[in-house]
Amino acid sequence: MALFNFRRQEAAPAPAALEAFLNGYSIEVMPRTAEKVESFRDILPARTRVYVAHIEGTPIEEMVATAARLSTDGYTVMPHFPARIIKDKATLQNWVARYKDAGVHQALLLAGGVAQPVGHYQTSMQLLESGAFDGFDRLHVAGHPEGNKDIDPDGSDKMVMAAARWKSAFMERTDAQMAMATICFEAAPVIAWVDRLAAEGIKLPVHIGVAGPAKLQTLIKFAIACGVGPSLRVLQKRAMDVTKLLLPYEPTEVLAALAAHKAKNPGFGIEQVHFFPLGSIKTNAAWVTENGGASGVPANA
Repeated sequence: MALFNFRRQEAAPAPAALEAFLNGYSIEVMPRTAEKVESFRDILPARTRVYVAHIEGTPIEEMVATAARLSTDGYTVMPHFPARIIKDKATLQNWVARYKDAGVHQALLLAGGVAQPVGHYQTSMQLLESGAFDGFDRLHVAGHPEGNKDIDPDGSDKMVMAAARWKSAFMERTDAQMAMATICFEAAPVIAWVDRLAAEGIKLPVHIGVAGPAKLQTLIKFAIACGVGPSLRVLQKRAMDVTKLLLPYEPTEVLAALAAHKAKNPGFGIEQVHFFPLGSIKTNAAWVTENGGASGVPANA
């Protein structure tokens, strides 16, 4: 399956399946990029879920200020909590309290990409068990369609799948509202992965993460940082074609394929689409609107 879809000369109506698939999309922002946005209300519909990415070294004050701004503007805010950069339980509780004061009641719990934890938290499972998020409306965790070599150095997905089963069991025994947030660049491997989750009894719905419109070079750097495998090789192969290198990437093809599969299989486990706005949040939001997507968080998400 071809990975890329480049800008059409003329805009065409978005397929109904893609419109439905994009309904209730979420998007991510970092404090330093949020500062450049004069008005989120000019870009995103009210109630859009906005993840606030916690980059190592970003002061918690900046994180909370970004969350407070978005919450005040009417957005559903979901900040990152990377376990490996949280010093101790007191720090975790302090962060949670600050966010609650800013109107936040959702969180994305991650292990984080730091090789050496700064404290005793190493996994999102430890954060879930901490009790610090009791009373939150929703908790998301990471999913890995292509595995993760930091978790499974042998190239398998044994530990990744074991963690997914644990998280699914946590959701069932606690009645927590949860989902798995991911990153992907191709449709076929994701479809196979989501079907495998269902076959293994993992009931966490998937919020599939895709890159928004961006330069190919930017996309490759992001893919490397995410540690993806097969998708990265496809990107690198495409980059060798000089005629394509300078053209902007759009996620139309991968999302259209997933949308078509979802339309034919309504029980398919992808619940929502999440965007990483690698070009800009304004460009990404405009692309979604052009393709029929409506935001605002659905009642079941």
